[in-house]
Amino acid sequence: MTRIVNAPLDYGIFGPESVTWKVYRYPTSMTVGFTRTALTEMFDPLVVASVAGTGSLRQRAADRYDRTLEYAGALVLADSATAAHAADTLMRIHSRITGLDPETGRTYDPNDPAGQLWIHLTQWQSVLHVYERFGPGRLSEEDERQYWEECAIAAQFQTIDPAEVPRSRTEMRAYYQRVLPDMVVSETAVEHARLILNGANPALTELPGPLSIMSPLVQWVLRRTTIATLPRWMRTAIGSRQGPIIDAVVTAMLRPTMRLAARQPKVLARKLESASPRAYAVLAPAILDIAPTTPETVSVEEAFRRAGRPLPREQYLALVGDSVTSAL
Repeated sequence: MTRIVNAPLDYGIFGPESVTWKVYRYPTSMTVGFTRTALTEMFDPLVVASVAGTGSLRQRAADRYDRTLEYAGALVLADSATAAHAADTLMRIHSRITGLDPETGRTYDPNDPAGQLWIHLTQWQSVLHVYERFGPGRLSEEDERQYWEECAIAAQFQTIDPAEVPRSRTEMRAYYQRVLPDMVVSETAVEHARLILNGANPALTELPGPLSIMSPLVQWVLRRTTIATLPRWMRTAIGSRQGPIIDAVVTAMLRPTMRLAARQPKVLARKLESASPRAYAVLAPAILDIAPTTPETVSVEEAFRRAGRPLPREQYLALVGDSVTSAL
């Protein structure tokens, strides 16, 4: 039995009529989509340096998984107050983290817009990719245009310039081609990618009662399904020789499973509660269709205005400006 969650204050930034909710509420986003996102992010040298610097993935993998899913889910599915608070809190935490990346010799800053853009786009592209591959299929042209427009709106929760966000699949491919030369296959990146791939939170694949004997198979399928979504260079980096036959087998296994899960929101919520209790609190209202106190959507700007806080990009530019002034 799932624990009771409070009704949200509003529908957040996008709401149930948006393409974002259509894609993110599908169970592929919280399983393979999230794992693919976290794994892919690790090949940006400054991103992985900031993660490795905290030691959180090595020492508290399950907790990091839960907190990261809580944050990502809050921005797209939670009410506007929760979303603004999550973004503002992470901005403040990141402002206290800095260091030197041993691979490139560059200073890393988790709030740097370029790194934030990589994380943001990796998430939105990964979630869409697995939705189309293991879920209902490719979005219509109209839905796809709306999805990328909503991606740009969500970028305001970070230090990103929304003008830098791709507005189509073609522009997204061009972005990847542009940043690919900057990706680094370091020991640290491979180590962290494998930690994520091998299951930062095994509760996600545990089955109840007599079915528990099947849990290793479920874990194997999800791991292999994630690999099936990776580009060849990334597979090589993590030491995987998985070929097209396994790709096809796990794809055929996962599609009907995801369709069944999508028709059983209460079961999905219970699994999320056991695997990610913090994320469950912010995602459950959207998954279970719990009506908000006020049935409205709110812009990112309005959400931060109500919170009495500047937008993250405004905060970042002010901090950068202060740093330059102090150095003069």
